[in-house]
Amino acid sequence: MEQGAARERATDGPSPSVGGAVRVPEQAVRGEHTHGEREEHAGVPAPGAAPRQVHRHSVRDQVLDALRTALVGGELAPGQVYSAPALGERLGVSATPVREAMQRLAVEGAVEVVPNRGFRVIERTPRELAELAEVRALLEVPVMLRLARTVPSADWAALRPLAEATAAAAARGDRAHYAETDRAFHRAVLSLAGNEQLLTVADDLHRRSQWPLISAPALRHADLVADAAEHRALLDALVARDLTVVESLVREHFTGSVG
Repeated sequence: MEQGAARERATDGPSPSVGGAVRVPEQAVRGEHTHGEREEHAGVPAPGAAPRQVHRHSVRDQVLDALRTALVGGELAPGQVYSAPALGERLGVSATPVREAMQRLAVEGAVEVVPNRGFRVIERTPRELAELAEVRALLEVPVMLRLARTVPSADWAALRPLAEATAAAAARGDRAHYAETDRAFHRAVLSLAGNEQLLTVADDLHRRSQWPLISAPALRHADLVADAAEHRALLDALVARDLTVVESLVREHFTGSVG
């Protein structure tokens, strides 16, 4: 399965994408598929959407970002197995950075290794999602209540643009961008506690709760809009130092959250 994978591009350029959320290298768009892998993995969407310019830090990091976007956006289907060479061809890179990125996603609980085949996308069960929501609430509710008592209103006001960014992504129905802005908002809130370990643990739990997407497409847009509205309401409650509303909103946000 390793044969025929596209060579890794070492030059600076746009970030790759599985499903077109981010621009792919032009050489990947031109083809260079291997016979067999094209048929076996025909379900992986071909790239081709509008570009998004990014700075290239490393091939692996770009591949990781692209795969995360594909997972959150539902382009990599739960239960399906994907090989590193086939995904590498789609992204215009070799199998090595794809395999490294997939190993990272396995640590994050998004995929599992299937020996001699590749990686299977894990589907969260309702129980797992509920457990993640419970742990996030246990971790973040006390922190937010403490912050509500101590953080000046001006600091909360500075987070308004982040809340508006989630609302804009939700209005567009952009699930992948919403996931990014949602994590950015929660990180910004928790960063006011000044605890780096808290940020690391909370962000890991947040990612695990975001993929794979299991909501029906017809419900997803409404869920995103409702989720984003809770960010605005939470900021209002934090500014007002209304601890009862803060606690209620955070718990409800985690319980019904789509991200």
